[in-house]
Amino acid sequence: MSSTKPGQRKLQILQALAGMLEHPKGDKITTAALAARLSLSEAALYRHFASKAQMFEGLIDFIESSVFGLINQIAEHEERGIDQAQAIVRMLLAFAANNPGMTRVLIGDALVGEDERLQLRMNQFYDKVELACKQALRLAASQGMGLEDEVAARAGLLVSYVTGRWHRFAKSGFKHNPADGAPVQIALLLAAPQMA
Repeated sequence: MSSTKPGQRKLQILQALAGMLEHPKGDKITTAALAARLSLSEAALYRHFASKAQMFEGLIDFIESSVFGLINQIAEHEERGIDQAQAIVRMLLAFAANNPGMTRVLIGDALVGEDERLQLRMNQFYDKVELACKQALRLAASQGMGLEDEVAARAGLLVSYVTGRWHRFAKSGFKHNPADGAPVQIALLLAAPQMA
């Protein structure tokens, strides 16, 4: 075990935590259970993370860097604002489908009873996602999509739609893929008033 580099061990701990979050029962995760899963002592966990909250912060760091990195790529590759908005929503749904354990962090389910600063960080994450949707919709409006007066309302609606799909995915024990039926639903959410 001593041949494992500190960065690798940290990653293994976070991967194990994410793996434990994939169990649909959603039992509260203890450091004792996490240590047992890794065949480590709790003291060994605390050599890498000062607290369980810091472990969850590591997962939130992963979520933020992944999601916002992908949003930046979408903004660079999609010229039309409406395409950006659709791509952002599809990516958010796919991210959850590909990372079920992270979905429980995204919806705050895994953070119940943990340090409240973790939920505050997730609230900021939602605000940033909504801002990215607003920017895409503003671009769409400037390109003649006719959404000028509805940018904020539609951005809020898109985020609510995504979080609703995430909740359903998690509460179904990860059986209801959040992306099922999404293309038609997203098109309805983004339809210009004159096209509705």
